[in-house]
Amino acid sequence: MIKIKDLHKSYKMGSNSLHVLKGINFNVEEGELVAIMGSSGSGKSTLLNILGMLDLLDSGSYELDGVPIKDLDETKAANYRNKFLGFVFQSFNLINYKTALENVTLPLYYQGLKRKDREETALKYLEDVGLKEWATHLPSELSGGQKQRVAIARAMASKPKVLLADEPTGALDSKTSKEVMALIQQINKSGKTILIVTHEEDIAKMCSRIVRLKDGVIMEDKKNKMKSAI
Repeated sequence: MIKIKDLHKSYKMGSNSLHVLKGINFNVEEGELVAIMGSSGSGKSTLLNILGMLDLLDSGSYELDGVPIKDLDETKAANYRNKFLGFVFQSFNLINYKTALENVTLPLYYQGLKRKDREETALKYLEDVGLKEWATHLPSELSGGQKQRVAIARAMASKPKVLLADEPTGALDSKTSKEVMALIQQINKSGKTILIVTHEEDIAKMCSRIVRLKDGVIMEDKKNKMKSAI
C-alpha cells in the first residue's frame, strides 16, 4: 500500500540546512494500523506530511497504492489527496460556522457529488461514529471527543485508501482518547490502512505495529500485540 525508499528531506534554515529525514525505508501493507513515534524533532510530522502529499521529498521514492508520488503540482497533489487519503488532526480542523453534517460533506463536494448524495453519505458516516443525532449541531456545541468523531467521519466519507492521523488524541482526556482509539480500531478492522503519529505510549500500544524515529532515522520497527482500546 505504501512504499518509501531511501527518503531524504532537508529544510533551509537561513544559510544552513537542517537534514530532517535521513534515508527512511518504510513499507506499510494494506490493513495495517501503524503508530509512528518519536520525540519532538525526530521527523515524524515531516514523514506524515510527505505521506499526505503536504510536503515534497528531496530524494528517494514514495509509492502509494501502486502510484509513484512525484512531480506533483498543487492541483495534482490535491486530486491525489482527495482520491487516496483521509486526514485526522489533533486540532480537529472543523469549520466553525458549518454544522457537523456540512463539515462531513466537504470532501464529497470536491469529489463532485450532488448535494442530496453528499448529505446521505455524510449522514451514514455520522451514524457510523455515533453522531447522527448531532448532525445539525455546530462544532461549538460539541465536546472534544465529538469533534474528533466528526473529523473521523469527514476523513472516511471520501472512502480513502489510507487514513493519516496526526496526534488524534492529543487534545483529549484519557477516557475520550480511548473512545476515539476504539473507533479507529473498529475502522481498521473493516480493512482500512491507518497511520497514527503519536508521542503517547498507551496510544501506540493500541496499534498493530510501532515505528520509532530518532533524529530522522528509524530506530525500531516492530509488530505489536494490539491492545484493545476499551
